[in-house]
Amino acid sequence: MTGYGKASAEYQGKKITAEVKSLNSKALDLSTRLAPIYREKDMEIRGLIAKALERGKVEFNLWVELTSDQAATPINDALVENYYQQIKDIVAKYNLPEPSDWWGTLIRMPDVLSKTDVQELSEEEWAVAYNVVEQAVQQLVDFRKQEGSALQKKFQEKLDNIATLLASIEPYEKERTEKIRQRIVENLKAIPEVEYDRNRLEQEMIYYIEKLDINEEKQRLTNHLRYFQETMENGHGQGKKLGFIAQEMGREINTTGSKSNQAEMQNIVVKMKDELEQIKEQVLNVM
Repeated sequence: MTGYGKASAEYQGKKITAEVKSLNSKALDLSTRLAPIYREKDMEIRGLIAKALERGKVEFNLWVELTSDQAATPINDALVENYYQQIKDIVAKYNLPEPSDWWGTLIRMPDVLSKTDVQELSEEEWAVAYNVVEQAVQQLVDFRKQEGSALQKKFQEKLDNIATLLASIEPYEKERTEKIRQRIVENLKAIPEVEYDRNRLEQEMIYYIEKLDINEEKQRLTNHLRYFQETMENGHGQGKKLGFIAQEMGREINTTGSKSNQAEMQNIVVKMKDELEQIKEQVLNVM
């Protein structure tokens, strides 16, 4: 969900610039900072961004820079004349000396260098500004798509690694069953005074070995791997679902580890957990 976009355009001596950036978030957390002239369009801008981005902690800025001609603050000539006349009248009324520096005195009077005109947003200017907003948001969307394509390749690599590791368990699994049987028999032989029913022993060993069987976990994990891939290829807006599937994959891997009482199998489980952890970290970046 991370991304960045920026666009600008000029309109009648103004440079209009829009900037938008996003970080990971479970929902859309949008904050906007707009130049005063565009504040009336805040809801419209929010609607555009929400529709395009859906999720993420999004910061949006829209500001205006004036050209040198436009940026120069005009001197309020009428106000200067009014201040001049008032000072002249006070000087005459109270018999005071006139200022030696009339210009320095007048230019420091309140609002002489303040803009008194009220700016109104025209339809033409808003059309230009709206297009700038669209361009910036589209840049962020394109950025996200590039990141998403790279993530998909990364996920596929991790899924393939887990599938390969899962398949590598099988020879150790068969070897483990025989080792368990031999260990139980050898332990019983080490106690010569103990008599036991061989048929009952066989039944107990079958029960014990079945409790350690991981075929169901392997099948469910295989299904989750396939479902993750199908969901990933199903389009955008699947981030939460991929997160849920990754959690279920973790359950099966953990159960497999708890049943794997053999060093080689446990090492493989640790490697699968490492691959899955990398998926969980990156799935936060998916919308």
